[in-house]
Amino acid sequence: MSGLKSNLSRFRGYFEQTAKLMIGVPDYDTYLEHMRTRHPDQPAMTYTEFLDNRLQARYGAGKAGCC
Repeated sequence: MSGLKSNLSRFRGYFEQTAKLMIGVPDYDTYLEHMRTRHPDQPAMTYTEFLDNRLQARYGAGKAGCC
């Protein structure tokens, strides 16, 4: 039964992440992991800075983001 709970929990996480991406909600945890693995020498944005950056990238002019 614990294997089933683990699989359901994993599926729920994938589903939530997919739903957020579909409606355009940025994933701060994914961003933090990206910064840890790809840019360990740079400081990560705060959650508020991250949301502002993503809104600017989606609705503003110009390039926002690192990659």
